[in-house]
Amino acid sequence: MTAKLLVDASYFVVAVLFILGLKAMASPVTARKGIVWAGIGMVVATLVTFFTPGMQNFGLIILAIAIGGVAAWWSGKVVKMTDMPQMVAIYNGMGGGAAAAIAALEFARGGVHGVVFTTLATLGALIGAVSFSGSCVAFAKLQGLMNKAWRLPAQNAVNIVLALVTILVGVGIVVSGDPTPTQIITFFVLSLVLGVIITLPIGGADMPVVISL
Repeated sequence: MTAKLLVDASYFVVAVLFILGLKAMASPVTARKGIVWAGIGMVVATLVTFFTPGMQNFGLIILAIAIGGVAAWWSGKVVKMTDMPQMVAIYNGMGGGAAAAIAALEFARGGVHGVVFTTLATLGALIGAVSFSGSCVAFAKLQGLMNKAWRLPAQNAVNIVLALVTILVGVGIVVSGDPTPTQIITFFVLSLVLGVIITLPIGGADMPVVISL
């Protein structure tokens, strides 16, 4: 079995563990078990990354894992149970931001990519950027930094137009295969703004639902 095949097979197992974990988290009775399954999946995904052919910068990866692990352990210990929703919100946002950052770096490297690769990177960037900015708003509302919902005139129309423009720019990136810096910056700015605009009108009590979505 080649290293690449082993890595791909491991990621498939990880995906199954994530799905089972998320399903178990739907019930308070099995939520703890779901967290454990998802945690195991994340550990496997992290470890198998080191066996990816051509992988470099192991020192930086280990350093990042150490910093993130210590920060997560410490914050998990000190945060109050009543503050757990906003902690989940900010962690959710960091995950989305990481996905968007990975896509941004791939685009910044330049070179013409295949349609499938570019499409997946664009979708990852869109979902990640929207999740990041939306989760930041959710955190601010849950933390009490924003005490009311903000609604724009013709909010639904603004949401639709902004989403369509963002998608059109994303389609332009996919079609070109080698996007210009202007295309990339415009796409990410629009995606971040979209996440904020969508989340601002939603009340603080509904933020957990937004985070789940």
